[in-house]
Amino acid sequence: MTPTQQLRRTLLMAGAVLAAPGFITPARAQGLAPTLTMRGGANNYLPGAQIVERIGGGGFWLTGTVRRAGDGAPLPRVRIQIWAHTTEGHERDPHSHGATLTDSNGAFRMEMPQIVPAFGQAHAHLAYDAAHDENGFETVFLRPLLRSARDTRLSADFVLRRA
Repeated sequence: MTPTQQLRRTLLMAGAVLAAPGFITPARAQGLAPTLTMRGGANNYLPGAQIVERIGGGGFWLTGTVRRAGDGAPLPRVRIQIWAHTTEGHERDPHSHGATLTDSNGAFRMEMPQIVPAFGQAHAHLAYDAAHDENGFETVFLRPLLRSARDTRLSADFVLRRA
């Protein structure tokens, strides 16, 4: 037997031993920490923004996921509000706000006008507001920054803990 054949045989046997019952356990997202509210995240928040298909004329995509703290399970039908300073309005303008629901995989996406810098930073605001959602998690406000004012997409994820 050549050295290569011997190595292959050793690796195959080691794989068989590791695959034996009790050696392999499924991966689990144990102890997934909840997302903390970001400083400035609640600025210009308007309670109860309507669920909309998109905000304004579009052209910029904000996406993300919502999962449960601890086990990381995706959370469907969770209401996420989004607002920003865009080419079509300031973040305090009601028409610059909208909400969406997560899908069965806990994912959300919202098309909106291009985000532009406000106070020197291009950023978005997102909220899970327990007062306007019946899922029973703690309120979280996010204020993620774009890497560049020319970016046309941004992703922000939530890990929610029970209230």
